[in-house]
Amino acid sequence: MSRARLLLLCPGQGDQHPDMFTLARTSPAANALADRLLSGANHDGDIYANRIAQPLIVAATLSMWQAIRDFAPSPALVAGYSIGELAAYGVAGAIMPEQALKLAGQRALLMDDCQRTTPGQALVTITGLPLASASTLAAAHGYHVSIETGEDTCIAGGPAEQADQLQQAVESSGARSKRLPVAVASHTPYMQSAVAPFAAALRATTFQAQQVPVLAGVDATPVNDKARAVDTLSHQLAESIRWLSCMDAAAEAGITVALELGPGAALSHMLQNRHPQIATRSVADFRTLDGIRKWLERACEV
Repeated sequence: MSRARLLLLCPGQGDQHPDMFTLARTSPAANALADRLLSGANHDGDIYANRIAQPLIVAATLSMWQAIRDFAPSPALVAGYSIGELAAYGVAGAIMPEQALKLAGQRALLMDDCQRTTPGQALVTITGLPLASASTLAAAHGYHVSIETGEDTCIAGGPAEQADQLQQAVESSGARSKRLPVAVASHTPYMQSAVAPFAAALRATTFQAQQVPVLAGVDATPVNDKARAVDTLSHQLAESIRWLSCMDAAAEAGITVALELGPGAALSHMLQNRHPQIATRSVADFRTLDGIRKWLERACEV
């Protein structure tokens, strides 16, 4: 009997593309779900704009899960990165796909409202500095750590007018920095006014019995109930995502196999680098659903 423990990874923004539903749509059930979800989503325009991107990414992730769920082993854990954490609750069976899509749209609008209230926001990467040093340097320029991605890599959010000075300071310290094409300082105090209304939207949503734990981005603890889901999903808007800790928590939970549901492969690459003992792939690595099925069969043979 297999003792494999599967982790499903749900990505955030950044790797969306026009063909991100193509593979899932080769499954009739997933094709029908994608049609239903996209009929309720605004997908005309810039797919990198918050209001379009967040619902689209949730729809793509849940459509892919629909496409593979009949042959995939039951997951032991689900983890999502930023908006992916909302999709993770759809994968875990806690919220229906249509509800997840609606919440994604509300989340995006609330974040955009914060950006309009305090314009001139930016996100930058900091690579090559320990997290504590990066946080101190960021704070000196009015920035907050947004996402911890490694022991010496993170994303920081703050005022756009200070971005150049922060990047110069990072490079003067021997590290590297890149400004991201994002105008919303997500997962920082800039989003604080979105927390309470998003918590209210989550509380107003009917949650089903959750079938698998979801790792909370803010503290890397497993969540199994609505009250904790509401708390952690709303607070992650304005607090750092501790993705490094989430990867370590998955390894500590005995995860042996991980599959990123796409679009993209950023999470699978990070996990593979951090914990190479976990057999890790993304659906983006495959051309067919059958290829995913065969890889899962091989990876789960122990």
